[in-house]
Amino acid sequence: MVDLKGQYHKIKTEVDAGIQEVLDTTAFINGPAVKEFQSDFEKYLGVKHVIPCANGTDALQIAMMALNLKPGDEVITASFTYVATAEVIGLLGLTPILVDVNPDTYDIDLDAVEKQITSKTKAIVPVHLFGQCANIERLITLAKKYKLFVIEDVAQAIGADYTFSNGTTAKAGTIGTVGCTSFFPSKNLGCYGDGGAIYTNDDDLAKKLRMIAHHGQSVQYVHDVLGVNSRLDTIQAAILKVKLKHLDEYAAARNKVADLYDKAFAGNKNLITPKRSPQSTHVFHQYTLQLVNLDRSKLREQLAERGIASMVYYPIPLHHQKAFSSDRFQDKDFPVTLHLCSHVLSLPMHTELDEETVNYITKTVLELIG
Repeated sequence: MVDLKGQYHKIKTEVDAGIQEVLDTTAFINGPAVKEFQSDFEKYLGVKHVIPCANGTDALQIAMMALNLKPGDEVITASFTYVATAEVIGLLGLTPILVDVNPDTYDIDLDAVEKQITSKTKAIVPVHLFGQCANIERLITLAKKYKLFVIEDVAQAIGADYTFSNGTTAKAGTIGTVGCTSFFPSKNLGCYGDGGAIYTNDDDLAKKLRMIAHHGQSVQYVHDVLGVNSRLDTIQAAILKVKLKHLDEYAAARNKVADLYDKAFAGNKNLITPKRSPQSTHVFHQYTLQLVNLDRSKLREQLAERGIASMVYYPIPLHHQKAFSSDRFQDKDFPVTLHLCSHVLSLPMHTELDEETVNYITKTVLELIG
């Protein structure tokens, strides 16, 4: 599904030099590379504050802590996503409210969101799934109407651009109250271990986010709030500093692969290709098809026999997970999520895929489905 080794070899000289510099200085925690990457990332995103942290799950948790959400407060997010998005809601004693998604772009269904808003609702967490933004402009309007926070989960859409109705643009994660991302190795901007970041344009919120990520202290040994220990280590920052320079190049490579997939599968009655949102660019963290009248398990087995990887993101909706089971979640409210969980299939998508390999994948898929 990914080729991190091939990608590494193309930037090996830069990465190795960055790592060696950290080893030479032995500044392994909060070394210069952390601040340098932070500054570079702020410029790339066009956002005032980036707060690096240990991973994407921590980013979400720290954001919710900094927004003073209290046990019992309701936070709305999608049922069709990775568990981390809702996991931190439960860990903090908040109440996760799960809703359905849109059938074509897989982003959160805002009509469903509005129906679930109550006096206890404090925040909405849109997941910019598979590489493009949810309808964030409409979501912001909805949030303002009900005075809610918007916590953008940007783990799969780093670098995507959202275009507003007035023609202005902004990077994914810089539009809501706060954006949260992951630098897990397989992400579009991934390090060689765990890593994450939080970003915001709110000066006061940024100050609190930094405090919480560093044991709740603003100065050493002075703890104003309860915090956590969540840092991006210097070696990972050095790697990310190099890879950030190539991020747009990586997105272009992924789009080239997606275009080849689209062209090969166009018009096939058994395959529904991913829809591009008219408001957002797509950075294709995943290329996810919907299968029509096909045995997904059998197809995956046949692809594997021919050396082709595939994945199902996600086979079980969150509202079916034991950790989130609740009488308030009824399958009738999640028709799209349930359909997607049983019909989606993701094909290999990464920066090192060449046209020959993609042609082999598409030719094989088409032969197998008849």
